[in-house]
Amino acid sequence: MTDQSRRAFLRRSAALGMAGVAAPFVTSLAAIGEAAAATATDYKALVCVFLYGGNDYANTLTPYDAASHAQYLAARTNIGHQRAALAGTALTPANDLRGRQFALHPAMGSLKTLFDAGRAAAVLNVGTLVQPTTKAQYQSNAVRLPPKLFSHNDQQSYFQASNPEGATSGWGGRIGDLFQSGNGSAALTCINASGNAVYLTGRGAVQYSVGTGGPVALLNNAATLYGSSAAAATLRSLMTASNPNLLAGEHARVSKRALDTYAQVSGALAGAPAASFPLFPAGNGLADQLKMVARLISVSSELGVKRQVFFVSLGGFDLHDNLVAQHGPLMGRVADALKAFHDTTQVLGVADKVTSFTASDFGRTLQSNDDGSDHGWGSHHFVVGGAVRGNRIYGTPPAIGSNTPDDVGQGRLLPSIAVDQYAATLASWFGVGSGDLATVLPNIGNYDASARNLGFL
Repeated sequence: MTDQSRRAFLRRSAALGMAGVAAPFVTSLAAIGEAAAATATDYKALVCVFLYGGNDYANTLTPYDAASHAQYLAARTNIGHQRAALAGTALTPANDLRGRQFALHPAMGSLKTLFDAGRAAAVLNVGTLVQPTTKAQYQSNAVRLPPKLFSHNDQQSYFQASNPEGATSGWGGRIGDLFQSGNGSAALTCINASGNAVYLTGRGAVQYSVGTGGPVALLNNAATLYGSSAAAATLRSLMTASNPNLLAGEHARVSKRALDTYAQVSGALAGAPAASFPLFPAGNGLADQLKMVARLISVSSELGVKRQVFFVSLGGFDLHDNLVAQHGPLMGRVADALKAFHDTTQVLGVADKVTSFTASDFGRTLQSNDDGSDHGWGSHHFVVGGAVRGNRIYGTPPAIGSNTPDDVGQGRLLPSIAVDQYAATLASWFGVGSGDLATVLPNIGNYDASARNLGFL
């Protein structure tokens, strides 16, 4: 190494040492960058609810006015909702949609309750873009487009990170970069309750993984090794002992941090108010993840954190086949989990401090593919929380059908709202200043300042 590169390596390794807990060293090192610090005096949390596989937008938030529903059903005669089936989940938003009406999936009655109470909002036709794009520009390749459109891995990554598969940081993690130094436990700024996702990896912040039962114990928290407590203690000592070798020393610091953080989190959770968590439905994996998020939020003061970004997820949305039978139970789980989580934040007295939002690879085609739908682009999403300007539908209702000005074939929606705008609205509420938005969202400069906040918070 040159002296300059060695100094940079050491400086950034030190940043990793303050931030990381549960990600591999090399992966974390690749994501490190520089970010300005932001301060916070109150508590706030963002919770990303990612629906893996590409959620079917048309059966999630369905056209309900008679004319629009007829167009919708003509495009998916065998997989569409009959209008009568939507009557119980038809929405009456406070804002004017110029005659257009929508209804939630019939299985999403729990979310309708939140919507009607002003605690949830829908955001129409959100998708991955590099810059504002018209259909003519798309067809003539006149603007930059997200690479590998309609690819699961790449569009999951682009939604989460503004880059295709192989991205080294996501916008949730980059938000964490700005706030982690103001948290008493920097390692608990970005927490993943469903494994690992680029969304929560920052340039300096590293996501901490928890299971639905609590923090993941290193060495299974074993008190003995081969039946010997002395052997277990010796192994821990070897793992955490300082070492003059740069990589070995960093490994020891990460191991010690993992052990210390486990003890800190498990100890705090032991004192969580158990009576506040009876609201979550059984047999719902997404609800189990959100229950753990709620438990962590309930002990945020004990953990010394002011700003936290969480990630939970549910898979199974790649429904090329058997959509009618499988999509309903999935959307029911999403709605029930979001309702239980929001109700719990109310019990905890932090509903206005916690905002949840849905995300997905992409939407799907309006036209059916036998008994399913194919990969699409834009999709409809939901935002839930006490700070949400709810009982409203944000965005412009897209034209319905194939080869309309709003689709690029088979009812694949051309996004009218970029993920960057959706994310910028969330980030601004969270406390990210306008001058730092470009650090979090590298494409936000392609959008006018007036279009960077959608107004749902």
